[in-house]
Formats: sequence, structure tokens, C-alpha cells
Amino acid sequence: MDLIAYKGRWITMAQADFITSRPDSIGDILYRVEAGARLSEADAIALIECSDSDLPRVMSAAASMRDRAKGRDVTYSRKVFLPVTNICRDRCTYCTFRKDPGDPGAWTMTLSEIAEWSRRGRELGCIEALMCLGDKPELAFKEYRATLAALGARSTIEYVARACETALAEGLLPHTNAGIMSRDEMAMLRPLNASMGLMLESISPRLRQSGGVHQWAPNKDPAVRLRMIDEAGELRIPFTSGILIGIGDTPAERAQSLIAIRASHERHGHIQEVIIQNFRAKPGIGMEDAPEPEALEMARAIATARLVLGPTMNVQAPPNLSPHEIELFLNSGINDWGGISPLSRDYVNPEAPWPHLEQLAQRCARAGFHLNQRLAIYPEYINDEWVDPAIRPAIDQLNDRVGAEV
Repeated sequence: MDLIAYKGRWITMAQADFITSRPDSIGDILYRVEAGARLSEADAIALIECSDSDLPRVMSAAASMRDRAKGRDVTYSRKVFLPVTNICRDRCTYCTFRKDPGDPGAWTMTLSEIAEWSRRGRELGCIEALMCLGDKPELAFKEYRATLAALGARSTIEYVARACETALAEGLLPHTNAGIMSRDEMAMLRPLNASMGLMLESISPRLRQSGGVHQWAPNKDPAVRLRMIDEAGELRIPFTSGILIGIGDTPAERAQSLIAIRASHERHGHIQEVIIQNFRAKPGIGMEDAPEPEALEMARAIATARLVLGPTMNVQAPPNLSPHEIELFLNSGINDWGGISPLSRDYVNPEAPWPHLEQLAQRCARAGFHLNQRLAIYPEYINDEWVDPAIRPAIDQLNDRVGAEV
């Protein structure tokens, strides 16, 4: 019978599960974290809603958990951001990326542009090709269907597959984030991708209601997104997900979203990283006057993610969206900065430039961390279970180039 220490006595795991089902003080929750207990939804909500006076203890517990499993290394992926198309079916009130056909700036990249950008990125030391694009535009726009036909593709995902082949030929590892994909579409892309991703954003169906940020975004239904995340696990695809905070969600809903991501990972083991991303206000969007999440909101969400998802999860926050909070986020339990490009801007947040890698490395070093480059697939997933044989040689070849300190 497995026993764990709790308040000076030994208790069974069943007893620990009962204890963790009850809302409790932050001190008790952190005590159970130290004992290795699995946190409940009530625990997660208590942590993410903790007071300013309790937050340092929560952050310290998260950072200690990270240190025990990850040490003081923090990673990033040097990437080329490839906006394959910015035509999108969804209309989220916080997005400047998506366009309608004919809008100023509407764009679908040609394969020659994919090749050129990939080649230039490779020359600058990039090893990831991020395929980022609008969600199912062919379902909404006949003009875009004509564009696909002219490009010789029957669907957006078929065209993405060709873009992945092009990037691979130029020496980069694709990571595709194409919004909602069917099981068959993900299976088609698996041999051409090191990993794939889909942000859950929020578990809250409330955001799909009238007046919500996802009212006009059918592919942002949480049930639809969770189904795809689970299907990626069934297909043995190393996967990225995460939450977007500040879009009308409550702290409790953020905690519930993290619990939902954890549940999928416990079923399939496929979530290689979880992103904690903050909303940024921009001119011209429906939420241009909405308040951005404060730094301590992000710290609470990051620390809660670490404590809920556990020591081995890779927890990430985008550094370009919070350039003044590098040290705070490190102290909250992250171990990864995500993709950073020396070539292409962040087309989703064009107002937020990527940090210079040398400066980021210096700030990490002053905080006691080493900045290391990684692939678009984490080392623990580079094996026959998770990697398609077709892309394994490319992964193995590039794996020799990563891991050195910047």
C-alpha cells in the first residue's frame, strides 16, 4: 500500500485523494503538493485566486517543483513564423491576424515563399517552421476556395501538407497550428510534423454566448477543441495546448481549463507543453479598450499551471508579450519561452517584437538560469512511439544541433 506523509503522519493515497477533494487553505494545499498529492479542481481554483500575501509561497512552491524536475535550464525554439494564410472562418473579438478575402493585408503564401522564408531562416539558425493559419477558411469563402484550386489543393490542410514538405526540404521541422483539424487531417500531417498544437484558450462555453469573444467563432467551442486535443493523443502526436487569459474568462475558469488539459494528458500522455498566454489589446479589434491581464494574474496562472500539471510538464509563457516580466515568470515556474524568430515577426501579435536572444540569455543568466535551444519536439518524445518513421531522420539530424547554451 502506497503511503505519503501528511501533517506528521502517514496516510494512504485514497485518503490523500479525499483530502485533496476539499477546498482548503493555501498552506494545506502546498503541503500536499510537497507530499506529491494530485491537486483537485478546488485546489487549482484556490491557488489561482490566492491573495497577494499568499502568492509568493505559491510561486516558490511552483519554482521548487520546476527545479526538481527541470533544473535551472530554460529552453526556446528558434523558428520561422509562416502565416500560411490569414483568411479565417472565425471572428474572435481580440484578433488582428484574421482577414476576409479582399481585405487589405489578406494573404496566402505560395510554396515558393514558404521555401524562400525557410531557406533564410535556416541560414539564421532556425530549426522550426511554425505553420500558423486561419481556421477552415474554405468553409466560409468561395474566393478562398478559388485560391486553393489555383494552388492545386482541395483543402487548406492539403495545402499545409505541401507547405510542410517544402519546409522539410529546406531543413526545418514543421510544427502545425491550423485550428480545428479532423482526425484524418492530423493523421495526414503526422509524417510531416515534429509536433502539432491547438490552444484550448478557455474551457468556458460562456465565451461562445451572445456578446462573448467567441460568439462568431464556431471553431472555438471548448468541446470541439477538447475533442481534437484528445484525438491528437490517440494518434500519438506530441502536442501543444494552453490557455489565453484576459478574454473575459474568470480565474476559476482558467483553473478549470488547466484541469481539462491535464485530464487529456493523463489519458494519452501527449501534451508536451502548455502555454500560458496573455491577451494584448490592439487598435482595430473589438477588445481594443479591454484591460490586459496584470503581471500578477499571469504569475498566478503560471504557478497554478506548474502545480496542477506537475514537475515534468513543460510550461511556457511568450516573452514578447511580457518583456518586463521575464524574471517574474521564471520565478513562477516556467521552463520554456516558446518559439522566437530572428526572421519573421509574430503575426498574431505584430506589435510585440521578439526579444533578442543574447539579451534574453543574459537576463536568464542573471536570474540563475541557462537558456538552451530545443527542437519543436521535446527530447522525451523523440522515440518510436511518438515520432513517425518518415520524419525521424530529420529530427535526429537536427537534434545534434540543439542543447548548446546561447
